[in-house]
Amino acid sequence: MNPNPRQALECATRAARAAGRLMRRHWAVAKKINEQSQHDIKLELDVRCQKLIERILLSAFPGTAVLGEEGAAGQANADGRWVVDPIDGTVNFAYGVPHACVSIAFQTRRGGAGEFFTVAGVVHDPFCNEIWTGARGGPARLNGRIIHASRRRELAESMVAIGFAKSDGSLEENLPVFNLLVRRVRKIRMMGSAALSLAYVACGRFDAYIESGISLWDIAAAGFILECAGGEFWRRPIPGSHQYRMLANNGLLRKKLEQVARVARAGQAACSHASMP
Repeated sequence: MNPNPRQALECATRAARAAGRLMRRHWAVAKKINEQSQHDIKLELDVRCQKLIERILLSAFPGTAVLGEEGAAGQANADGRWVVDPIDGTVNFAYGVPHACVSIAFQTRRGGAGEFFTVAGVVHDPFCNEIWTGARGGPARLNGRIIHASRRRELAESMVAIGFAKSDGSLEENLPVFNLLVRRVRKIRMMGSAALSLAYVACGRFDAYIESGISLWDIAAAGFILECAGGEFWRRPIPGSHQYRMLANNGLLRKKLEQVARVARAGQAACSHASMP
């Protein structure tokens, strides 16, 4: 049987805190790297954190599934699933930058069949001792306090986070946007953790966050929390992949950000065409 949103939130919070304690215990310890590429690192601790989370979630609700960055577990055909990023911001964590988190969402199928949708989410930053939570029908909270997205309407006053995923395509798509946007907003930030950037939009520290080529487990929990906080979490699947284009904002800036993106990409296309022999 699936948990209700409140039960899912309580269980996910317990699992996130347990994984956060494991992260803190290994903060100053040499990290074992399982796999690395130009733009990413996979740690042995990623796997250990996910296994710990799986044990807690599936012990409480054995009829559910887990979909995580480090693999899947539980009942493959379940109508309820946990979407887990055990360490979001692994490169930060591996390099000793204390900006990483645990992200856990619970999703159920609409009407018992078809597409999954999120009903509870938790993002836990064990280094700042902050935990963002949201459950269907309730407000978003930070450490128990109700939070709201910002009300800033002008790009010139806004703090905007931007991310670059692992692929060359993501860099090519978002670099022109970065180059134009950095001239239009108050500040751009590249923090290295999608879940925390979304959580920062949810509590008004940032006003928007843009990334392309991002995975479900990076954004499921924090995107839902942002919606609970009154913000807007727009995402679209990238054809032929399990990744998304995402534009998250406070609910007031989307059209202006989309206009900047259109102008930036049109300018890039024009330059590319002009440089052709």
